[in-house]
Formats: sequence, C-alpha cells, structure tokens
Amino acid sequence: MSLAPFGFANSRTRIKVRKHPWYRKRGYLHFDLPVGKEKTESIVSSPSKIRRHAFWPLIDYELQSVKITKDESGRLTRKVKNRPIAYAAHLDSHIYAYYARLLERPYEEAIEQANINSCVLAFRQLGKSNIEFARDAFKTISNAASVGVVAVDISGFFDNLNHQILKQRWADLLGHSKLPDDHYAVFRSLTRSSKVNRDDLYKALGVSKQNPKRDRARICTPTDFRNIVRGSGMIKNNPNPFGIPQGTPISALLSNIYMFDFDREINEIVSETGGYYFRYCDDMLFIIPKEFMAGVEKAVAERIKKLKLSINPDKTESRVFTRHSDSSITANKPLQYLGFLFDGQRIFIRSAAFARHSQRMKKGVRLAKKTRDKRNGHRFQKAQPGKPLYRGQLYEKYSHLGSRNFIRYGYRAARTMKSSAIRKQLRPLWEELITEIKKT
Repeated sequence: MSLAPFGFANSRTRIKVRKHPWYRKRGYLHFDLPVGKEKTESIVSSPSKIRRHAFWPLIDYELQSVKITKDESGRLTRKVKNRPIAYAAHLDSHIYAYYARLLERPYEEAIEQANINSCVLAFRQLGKSNIEFARDAFKTISNAASVGVVAVDISGFFDNLNHQILKQRWADLLGHSKLPDDHYAVFRSLTRSSKVNRDDLYKALGVSKQNPKRDRARICTPTDFRNIVRGSGMIKNNPNPFGIPQGTPISALLSNIYMFDFDREINEIVSETGGYYFRYCDDMLFIIPKEFMAGVEKAVAERIKKLKLSINPDKTESRVFTRHSDSSITANKPLQYLGFLFDGQRIFIRSAAFARHSQRMKKGVRLAKKTRDKRNGHRFQKAQPGKPLYRGQLYEKYSHLGSRNFIRYGYRAARTMKSSAIRKQLRPLWEELITEIKKT
C-alpha cells in the first residue's frame, strides 16, 4: 500500500515544504527571545494586543561598501559608502511581516485597477530579478522607433518618506479616513522608531562580535536592558517627521504604497505620449518619444516635490536612441539601468561591478594566503611539511566553479539577455584569479 496519499514519500521523492505566508524563524540575537508560530499567530491576529504592544528598539549598524564609479574621462574613482542596516526584534519582525501580508492584497488590487501593474517592479512577487527587468526595458527600447529615455533617481528614498503622507496613503489603501488603532501602532513604531547601535551595545554588554550567540539566547535580560541600555542613554529616537527604517519586513511594501498616487499619475501622463514608465524602488525609467522628454521630466520633478522627496541630479540621465535605415539602433550615450549598460546594440555589465569584484577577489586571495602562512608556521614548528593554499573556497567565491557569486550572476545575465558582450567581459576573470593566486 502506498503511503504517498497520506503525506509520506519514498527516498526518491522530494518533499516540497510550503513556505509560510509571513512567519519565518530568525536566528539572530535581539532583546527578546525567538517566538514560536502558534504564539505569534495568537498575538498578531488580535488587534487589541497589537494596539497595546510595546515594540523593542531596532538594532542598527553600518555596512561599509566601496562604490566605484567612472567619471567623464573614463577614470575609475573609489568612494567608501556606509549603508545603515537595522533589524527588529523577533516578535516585532513577525508583526511587521503579518501586517505586510494584510496590506499586500489590497495594494496588488489597487495597482491592477489603476493599470500600473507592469510599472512597479521592486518588492513584489513577480518571479523576476533586476536582470529580467533590465532586459525587458532594453527590449522595449529596441522595439521602438527613435525614442528618448530618461532615468531618474530619488535621493535618500526611505530616509525621507514623509510620515503624514505615508499615514494617509496607508489609510486610503484600507478604505479608511484614518488608520485603525492596530495599524496606527505599527505605523507609529516605524515612524518614531528607536535604535541602538550594535557595536556600542555589544561593548556595553560584553558580547563578542565574532560569536555573539555564545551562551546567550537573547542579548540581555530585561533588567540589563533597563539599567544598561536604557539607563546609559543608548536608545536614539527618530526626531524627524520623515524617514522609516529600511530593514523591516514591511518597509519595502510601504515605500510602494507611498508612491501609489505618483505611479498612477505619471503612468497616465507617459501613456498619453505613447511611452512606457517603470519604477524599481527609487530608480525610475521613462521610454518616450523624443519630443516629450522635457515635459515628462518637468512633470516628474513637480510630483516628486509634492511627495516631499527630491531627485538626485547626479544620477539623472537623458538618452536618445536613433533607429537608422538599416534598422540598427544607436544611442548618443549608453544608458545605465539596474547595473547594466545598453548602447542600442549591445548589453554590458557596468565596469564598476568588475572593479568591485576584482578588489574583493584580491582581498580574499590575500586573506587566504595569510591563513595558509599562519597555519604552516605552526606546522613548521612541529617539523611538519607545509600545506598548499586551499583553493576550493576561492574558486567557490570568485570563479565560474562557484554556485552563487558575481561570475555566476554574470553568466546568468549573459544567458538571459543573450549578450555575447557580457560573456566577453567575463572571460578574463578566471585568468585574473589564477594570476593572483600564483603571486608570491
């Protein structure tokens, strides 16, 4: 008798575990203990409990990244950028995820009704990545006659979302004049969010940054939180009427809700010109007839200002793609979009991405060599022969032999976009890695 109908399977059958729509376990340390699914469901499903819930401060730290750009002369410049990362307590994260789930369906219905389903690309379950979105935009340009393209970037997007506008958009989506009390509690926790710096916190509590979970189920006891964390003034509140933390499970959806009226109005304007509008988070792309470029730019600037946001002029691009008599298309200058370049004929990965990869690869190889030398030093003291460099991890991180790295991403982009130009960009990277490994 087969057991498959009762949920069992033999060793050759892969059991597909259905992902919970909003609950997931989180393994990090925070001010509270991890919470089970049943207890969480009993809390989030009770508006009265959410209304009274006391949210813990977020824990934040800065992730340092190196941004490499190319100036007008083609010279690469290196700039260190600190990106703030914040994460909520266990139960708080579940609450945010649950309310994101509550808002997701009405938002999807609203954009479908407003005919902007194909305009909003980021933070939705569309089964696509930036590779497919860029490919689709470049195809749209290629299929058009001579066309103008305007790329616009919003400055400090999440950091500048106005609280009053967000609250009204949130209420509008729910069909209310004001937010219900439980939704308001969630809104208030985000807009008046409090944060504690992770490095200061770990230092004050004696938590190891290398192994913070050692002998700990939570960062500290409630008593230590009151006496050490709150007592020493480590908690910092947002004093501004704008800005929400970027790292919570609901922040991304709220940014789309915030932009709903803008997306609808701008799409109507662009559609009247026979053009196309796409927005990926704070990156907007307009593909329109050349004669409407200035008018669309003006309309965008006016409506962005109404949202109390601003456009980053350094990242605004205007390009003209011209179709010739032989059906070929050329651009007055390549268009940058979602990490790719398009000149009308070929698609490339931006050179800055290769510069970042090269820098990380060289740093990784140097670290691997230091580890080898330290290990061999101990072996030599014991009169044991030295061992060669462990290459497996380097290959996994920095070559096509790995499963998830920049090289594999590049080949996936080349395959998806059918770009021989990207493949040509990727070919030298294996030799560069081997050369770096062989250096003394």
